[in-house]
This record gives sequence, C-alpha cells and structure tokens, in this order.
Amino acid sequence: MAYAHIATPERCYADFCLIPVGTGSVSVAEEVAEVQKLLQASGLVYTMHSAGTTVEGSWDEVMKVIGQAHTVVHAKGVVRVQSSMRVGTRTDKKQTAKDKVKRVEDILAASSS
Repeated sequence: MAYAHIATPERCYADFCLIPVGTGSVSVAEEVAEVQKLLQASGLVYTMHSAGTTVEGSWDEVMKVIGQAHTVVHAKGVVRVQSSMRVGTRTDKKQTAKDKVKRVEDILAASSS
C-alpha cells in the first residue's frame, strides 16, 4: 500500500480544548475569544461549550483552523500552547454534532412520555 497517497476522511468533527501554558493567569477568556473570532471567520460550523469547542467540516479544514487557533494564541504573546482533542469521523452517513445531540434528546423525550 502506498501510504503517502491515503486520503484524509471527507468530513469530521473535532472537540478541542486549547490550553495556553505559562501565562501567569488562571483565566483563558481572552485567548478563547480570539479563537472564537477565528472560528466565526472560518465559515465552519462550530459550537463553544464550557470546556472547549466542537468544530465540523472537512478533515483538512478542521485541522487547519485548529492550527490557526494555535497561531492566534501565540500572536497574543503566549509562547506555549497545548491542545486536547477528540476527533470523530463516519463513513456510513452524514451526521452533525447537532444531529447527535438531537438523537439523544429524542430518546429522552420518548422515555419521559
């Protein structure tokens, strides 16, 4: 198999938490705000939550914007950035993060009836 020619998955979602290291502050709100501005400008579908952000799109677009998130945080003077990330892909159907949440909500609603 020619590994150099293996394609990346068509679509993915990534839940990531970007962690500025060594800033001297326990707050990361300023850095998070910069990342959210970047995500908004990217045109990708994303959802911020209390412990990170879920972003959806092509594998290459998602990985690119996460790399760009590192760059915008570095541009604020942070010399070290770590990211914790979970990435999911499917080949059997297209499913958004919103679809996944709705599926569970539907199950909960049916069980409470």
